Amino acid sequence: MAISLNHTIVLARDKQVSASFLTTLFDLPDAVPVGPFLAVRLHNDVTLDFADPPVEVLPQHYAFQVTEEEFDAIYGRILERGLEHWADPHNTRPGEINRNNGGRGVYFRDPAGHNLEILTRP
Repeated sequence: MAISLNHTIVLARDKQVSASFLTTLFDLPDAVPVGPFLAVRLHNDVTLDFADPPVEVLPQHYAFQVTEEEFDAIYGRILERGLEHWADPHNTRPGEINRNNGGRGVYFRDPAGHNLEILTRP
């Protein structure tokens, strides 16, 4: 049996705002309502199911592997929006990208405060 991730629930202060942030930044299809969630489908059929929480949102980390072309497009949108971003997960290198493992990577936050990362090499 091959085990793979099907979905995960992402708590957000406003699920519509957070889902739209991701779909717009990553050029993904619009989120689809699934019960109380808004599901964002990634290219590998994993969904991020955004939910309005009944409790305070604690920041999580979500990393997305992208192609070089996707990195250029997403990073361009990060710059266009003036989003704070860092080359490292501890936010000590603001306004930079990293070149770890021969690829490129960058960290930034979504509207709920989650730490997002795009990288071209694992």
